[in-house]
Amino acid sequence: MSDTVDFTLMYAMHDALRRDLDHLVKAAARTDDDPRRVLAAAAGWELFKKVLHIHHTAEDEALWPPLTEALAGRPDDLAVVDAMEAEHAQIDPLLDAVDAALADRDHGPERLGGLVDELAGKLRAHLTHEEDDTLPLIERTLTAAQVQHFGGVHAAKGAADGPVLTAWMLEGADEKMRTAALAYLPEPVRAAYRDEWRPAFVARDWWGTGR
Repeated sequence: MSDTVDFTLMYAMHDALRRDLDHLVKAAARTDDDPRRVLAAAAGWELFKKVLHIHHTAEDEALWPPLTEALAGRPDDLAVVDAMEAEHAQIDPLLDAVDAALADRDHGPERLGGLVDELAGKLRAHLTHEEDDTLPLIERTLTAAQVQHFGGVHAAKGAADGPVLTAWMLEGADEKMRTAALAYLPEPVRAAYRDEWRPAFVARDWWGTGR
């Protein structure tokens, strides 16, 4: 084990997911327009789904397996990992359910709000559970190299959309978090974020707010 495990990027990712859940709930509750139309056309919803898929798939492939192996013979701790996987299994199908409601012209409107609320509630609870119980367990159990491997797998899955995913993750983060996250990147990449990626991200109307 190592005391140099750094979860800065994990917390930044979680905070960004929470931020987008707020956008999602507001979009689904809109009364000035058909929320199905707004959400179905929202680039933010598509990006949110992509990011969540990358995040959960990377955890399923590169974080839970080494953690499970290291916790062999420790049933109480293994139950924490089992809970993470079970929560993923509950959350991921809700994305498809929301999409199905968006496409359902007859019954979609009456289903959409409840599905979005369920998704937001379960994902928020999962993120908090992971931060409160799983990240401390990872810090006590895995080496920094193992956690860095997970980070590499996560980054590789999002490499094709690196500029927009970086801007997405850091939008709304406080200065301390943004500085800590950007410290992982070489200066030319940090400059590209400041001068190109973030301005382009901020300029786009991701959630149909009309700004």
